[in-house]
Amino acid sequence: MTRRPTRLVRVLSSALAAGALVTTAACSSDGDGDGSRGSGVTASPAARKQPTSSPTTSPASTLTESGAQTALITAADIEDDWTQVKDTEAENWHDGLLIGTVDVSGFLTGKADAADCQRLMDSLFDDDLLGKPSGANALRGFTQGDSRLLYQVAAYDRTDPQGALNWMAKLPDECDSFTMTEDGEQRAVQVIDTSLPDVGDAREGLRVTVKGETGGEDATLTLDVAAVRVGNNAITVTAGGLDGDEHDSVEQAVQLGTQRLKDVLAGKSPAASPSEIE
Repeated sequence: MTRRPTRLVRVLSSALAAGALVTTAACSSDGDGDGSRGSGVTASPAARKQPTSSPTTSPASTLTESGAQTALITAADIEDDWTQVKDTEAENWHDGLLIGTVDVSGFLTGKADAADCQRLMDSLFDDDLLGKPSGANALRGFTQGDSRLLYQVAAYDRTDPQGALNWMAKLPDECDSFTMTEDGEQRAVQVIDTSLPDVGDAREGLRVTVKGETGGEDATLTLDVAAVRVGNNAITVTAGGLDGDEHDSVEQAVQLGTQRLKDVLAGKSPAASPSEIE
């Protein structure tokens, strides 16, 4: 994963994507993208607790590239009207409203919390919420109206995905409300925790909302974000847009996607999607 695009690339990307209302955070392997802009800020609290240690209760099989692809969910797993897009399109999803410099002066505890909030926004844009995978990884994207959902499966053999989950758990307190600035424009950001199904070895859910401007008009981007650890592997889901709440779809993706990953690691074929059984 590469650095965020330069201001020139972002400006050109925003101009090309002026008609696009929302994207989720992701980047291509060569760092180019179509930095289209969305917007967002809404919230509703929910509870979930995860262990701070890293118990490995999951199968110990090594995730392969083909296994990661097999573990990806399909549109049938999340129902509704989601449509799968080409992988190359999903790899280039960006949202310019996620770009900005966090205002350190707004934090009573100073630079430490501000740094965590900056890391959150950067990782959402760069699509590396749990850090760069150290092993196999695969992603798949879906669209529904003005919303997008990005689903990833990855191995973190040489890193600790639990450490990233512990970091995520702090964010609703450290980054509950803050501002950031990009090109002189202020954006208001809110972060809350959300509930997730009790799956995997550990899990964290967040809702991130950003209020700003797109094309001179007020806009709000709402992203539901989830991460689930299965041994040294993890799935991450980022879904949302101007239409707001996509939490139900995230829950479905987490519920069925975690089982698919566990089946793959156990050497089994993932079960058919609910809609395929009818």
